[in-house]
Amino acid sequence: MKILGIDPGYAIVGCGIVDHTNNKFTLVEANAITTKPETPFDQRLREIHAGVQRRIAEHNPAAMAIEKLFFNTNTTTAIDVAQARGVIILAAAQAGVPVYEYTPLQVKQAVVGYGRADKRQVQDMIKLLLHLNACPKPDDVADALAIAICHAHSAGSLMRLMKR
Repeated sequence: MKILGIDPGYAIVGCGIVDHTNNKFTLVEANAITTKPETPFDQRLREIHAGVQRRIAEHNPAAMAIEKLFFNTNTTTAIDVAQARGVIILAAAQAGVPVYEYTPLQVKQAVVGYGRADKRQVQDMIKLLLHLNACPKPDDVADALAIAICHAHSAGSLMRLMKR
């Protein structure tokens, strides 16, 4: 089953697609949707939406897994990321792709086996599970792959029931 993992943002949206078949992972695609700071925000959202739509149309994932947001001290940034997250989820909904949300703690637990794992430990497991020489850059792309892997580990029994 193909899973599209998304690390939401409005400057960089990490995108990672993995195929999880017979308990094995294969990297399908790992890249980012980037928008320029000087571009009006509504246009940035349109670019993000179109980029997610293209990936869905090209790869026909069975599911999309996306990181849940948590608010920190910079609420302006969080609101902008939430808006980007909204257009990402909209693209999946328009294509009929079910969306699953995971917290950073859940992702670390599913990928590394320890919810307080650091970024390096998560990246090392991504390399191991996907048989890579190096972890994809930028970090947003690696995070997206971790989110996709998290979904495969968390929803394995559900994924077997889906036909796509």
